[in-house]
Amino acid sequence: MLKISLTLAAVLILAATADQAAKPAEPAKPAEPAKPAEPAKPPKKESKTNTKKEQKKEKVAKRPKKKESKSDPDPKPPVKNEKTKEQKPAQKIKEADEIAKAKSETERLSILNAYAEAKSKHDTIELRAEIARLKLEKELLSEKMAHAAATQSSNKMDQIAKYTAEKEELTRESTLAKLEAEKLGAELKVLQADSSMKTSGLMAEISEIEAQKKRDNYANADPVYLDTPLKKKGALVISDRRIPFNGPVTSTLADRVTTRINYFNNKDPKKPIFIVIDDSPGGSVMAGYRILKAMEGSEAPIYVVVKSFAASMAATITTLAEKSFVYPNAIMLHHQISQSFTFSSMNLTEQKENVEDLKKWWARLADPIAEKMGITSDEFIEMMYKKTVTGDWTEFGDDAVKLKWADYVVSRIHETALLKNPDAKIVAPTTTRSAAIENGLTPAIDDNGNHYMILPRRNPKDLYLMHNPDGFYRFK
Repeated sequence: MLKISLTLAAVLILAATADQAAKPAEPAKPAEPAKPAEPAKPPKKESKTNTKKEQKKEKVAKRPKKKESKSDPDPKPPVKNEKTKEQKPAQKIKEADEIAKAKSETERLSILNAYAEAKSKHDTIELRAEIARLKLEKELLSEKMAHAAATQSSNKMDQIAKYTAEKEELTRESTLAKLEAEKLGAELKVLQADSSMKTSGLMAEISEIEAQKKRDNYANADPVYLDTPLKKKGALVISDRRIPFNGPVTSTLADRVTTRINYFNNKDPKKPIFIVIDDSPGGSVMAGYRILKAMEGSEAPIYVVVKSFAASMAATITTLAEKSFVYPNAIMLHHQISQSFTFSSMNLTEQKENVEDLKKWWARLADPIAEKMGITSDEFIEMMYKKTVTGDWTEFGDDAVKLKWADYVVSRIHETALLKNPDAKIVAPTTTRSAAIENGLTPAIDDNGNHYMILPRRNPKDLYLMHNPDGFYRFK
């Protein structure tokens, strides 16, 4: 309906404009043959210019002529003035005719122009109607667009308001959640602080208990250093200046003993040093002799203590020490020096030379022992073989003191260096086997399934003064 009404309005407007344009065109009907109105426009301009020129000429003609000056040296002859007077009326008539023609031409051109304008209006009426219709449609579209924009804007405003409300609600909820989280965090911190305090208290108690236990593992005492370590009733006091001597006598054991002798001498050259033998079957003559020479060179006195068993080279070190102490039930064993020729071939001369070396070593070791006993070396050997057919002379500690193999029998030994509880840290007990491993021996099993210890490779000139009746110590 709206489109129909708009179309009717446009038609009415166009009809009214067409009527107005048709009215001035009626007097121009006789001029219909002269249709090309547009080409006539340039003459219109010319006619205007012509009329202007004619008007100027008329004005000029109406102006009074100037009087000729008396001083004109060349006055025109009177004949020429008469001619000009005769020519003026004719010129005016001509000009009037031209003016009339120009006026008629101007009227004609104006009529043509009006006709052309009316025809142009008539020809463009449909276009103007279309333009009017398009304008109305444009206005209608603008109104629709404005209405749609207003509706969209309203919807957007509603959505924005909705989103704003939702955002505020979410912000509120987020703030509440944050506050709740902060509250929970504060409560958690309080709980953690309480727990930490309790834990710290418990840890402090545990640390105190552990520290007390550790402290209990140490004795409330200091090592005792006595210049005369043997007290009344046969009690021997040993300080922390003690050197363990266990297992076969090897180069490794000799290194361990001699380095400690040197250390204790450098630390204090006056306090006694104790070499404590728990169990040693003897061993290398060269290694044992190195220990003897370190004992002789020590500025601090060195005392040897035998608790269990000292044989061969270990017994020699005990007998030749500055002072030696033994338990009454400790066992000491002396025998001749020996050498094994297993897996080696020697001619008679080499064997003779080897025997001579044995005699020399025996003299260096046995002569001082025999001298201390108050007998000769030969008597010492003879007494060995009187005791046993093997020549292994064995005596208990109290009898060994009578034979001057040792100096003092002790009833008890006070180890003042043992200030830490030995059960605080489990340590494997020191046995002959473990001591042998520490001294460089290697455990092995023979073809018969018997366990034995492989002695370190021997120096070609070295000898073994060792009690080894069951062949537990062997050379590879």
